[in-house]
Amino acid sequence: MANKHKITVLGDGGWGTTLSILLSRKGFDVCLWGAFKDYIDYIDKKRINVKFLPGIKIPSSIYITYDLNEATNFSNDIVLAVPSQYLRSILKKIKSRNLSDKLFLSVVKGIEEESLLRMSDVVLGELGKVKLAVLSGPNISHEIARGMPAVSVVASKDHDVAKHFQDILMCDSFRIYTNRDVTGVELGGSLKNVIALACGISDGLKFGTNAKAALLTRGIVEMARLGVAMGAKRDTFFGISGLGDLVTTCCSSSSRNRSVGEKIGRGEKLTHVMKHMQMVVEGVTTAKAAYELSKRYKVDMPITREIYLVLYKNKSPNKAVRDLMSRDKKAE
Repeated sequence: MANKHKITVLGDGGWGTTLSILLSRKGFDVCLWGAFKDYIDYIDKKRINVKFLPGIKIPSSIYITYDLNEATNFSNDIVLAVPSQYLRSILKKIKSRNLSDKLFLSVVKGIEEESLLRMSDVVLGELGKVKLAVLSGPNISHEIARGMPAVSVVASKDHDVAKHFQDILMCDSFRIYTNRDVTGVELGGSLKNVIALACGISDGLKFGTNAKAALLTRGIVEMARLGVAMGAKRDTFFGISGLGDLVTTCCSSSSRNRSVGEKIGRGEKLTHVMKHMQMVVEGVTTAKAAYELSKRYKVDMPITREIYLVLYKNKSPNKAVRDLMSRDKKAE
């Protein structure tokens, strides 16, 4: 298989930095790449990612660079950890080189807004038939960086590739499972952000635990409904990348999507909230993509539809709640 001694992480956000630290602690030679020279120089000098992973020291052994060619040539194992809306542009910059010996792991959560493609489809569309796996799960970056226990799942149609990245990532505090359902694992990690926005809005409106439980249980149903229509296995949505990630993202005070939803529930406008966010909030674009996918596949997704209307059509959160609660009676 690929060289296990060197690993490249493309993306200096909280998750990319966390994975770099975890891999370095396991004894791998790690290269961390970021797109902005001034900030990469700052991280390299201070050895702390103050924007995206404050309070966590970056080991001096991690090589940090803004040179994409250098980062790509550093190793045969490449972790893709850039925000979903930038993934295609990064892939276009590296597609001209020989990638036949390289293995790719996408840890990117989201759906491309224009094409409605999952991230693995974007990768394969740009790079061709490269060896690829995806990672998803309930993974709050700062918890994992501090060595707190967590689980995740790596999925690939090629079991050897999934097993390869399972071996690389798994350690005493980070347990990795394998799966063959790439579609389900990716959709679980993406769609849960829309439900997290809904839970945040519920918190902002000062609703209680009952309301959040309703959103979680009905939210996972509509996630699975769309997933099955797109070729995923229903059971995947009740595992690590579905229910597991959903619970974390909807309940954690560290969840960006839940926090943005809470501000909207309190009456703030989306444009104002996003203007003050340093980190990418994947659920905002995913809500639009999921709404469009629900129409394409003719799948009923009432929570997703109401979140789309609140975010993009200025519908009031209170009116969205009333409309959700007053729909026609039905069996569970």
